[in-house]
Amino acid sequence: MIEAEIPLVTPDGEMSTFTTRPDEGGPFPVVIFYMDAPGIREELRDMARRIATTGYYVMLPNLYYRSKPDFVLDFATGSNRDEMFSLMNQLTNGIVVQDTEALIAHVESEPDADAGRIGCVGYCMSGPFVLSVAAAYPGTIQCAASIYGVRLAVDADDSPHRGFANTRGEIYIAAAEHDDYAPPELIARVEAAVAESGVNGRVEWYPGTGHGFAFPTRTGIFEKSAAERHWARLHSLFDRNLRH
Repeated sequence: MIEAEIPLVTPDGEMSTFTTRPDEGGPFPVVIFYMDAPGIREELRDMARRIATTGYYVMLPNLYYRSKPDFVLDFATGSNRDEMFSLMNQLTNGIVVQDTEALIAHVESEPDADAGRIGCVGYCMSGPFVLSVAAAYPGTIQCAASIYGVRLAVDADDSPHRGFANTRGEIYIAAAEHDDYAPPELIARVEAAVAESGVNGRVEWYPGTGHGFAFPTRTGIFEKSAAERHWARLHSLFDRNLRH
């Protein structure tokens, strides 16, 4: 495997981005892995590697680069939890759509990446981001997966569910059964929007799970069988849409 930390230039500064890909056999289809609120940490890099080892060029950008180049939540004490929420609240769907321009530009100039085959995945905070990106770049993003994403259907002009009608790629939305950040009534609005828009996508419930169930280091939250099912869904989504 080949790994690198690369600075991507955006209108607002340099966005540090972790990349990983196989060491032979490229160019590879691309998966953009958008971070969750606790920040870029080895857990996320390992998840990016798991995707990359099956034949993908994976990019994991630090979305907090405008304010904090190296933020990681202290899970043990929660001492910087307020800072995490402050950083998270500075991001919007539009800001991440703008940042994605730099990611797409990079793969267009990268010999080991195939810019004609791009998908994305996001967890929690970035669940709405990936759906917004898919709608904003309908000719570029072939698939997007939102895993226990928050704020997927809200009363705002930039709510992700409003972009389903403009989305040409396939979308997959995983919902935890017990999730205060994405309660059943929110997911019901998402399911209705998927049906009404005609977008190629689906919402899948994960019974018995809570928010964060796919993260292996979340003691008491991680659900191995559900996590493995989510990996199976991701690999199927990417293989179906990006291996052509």
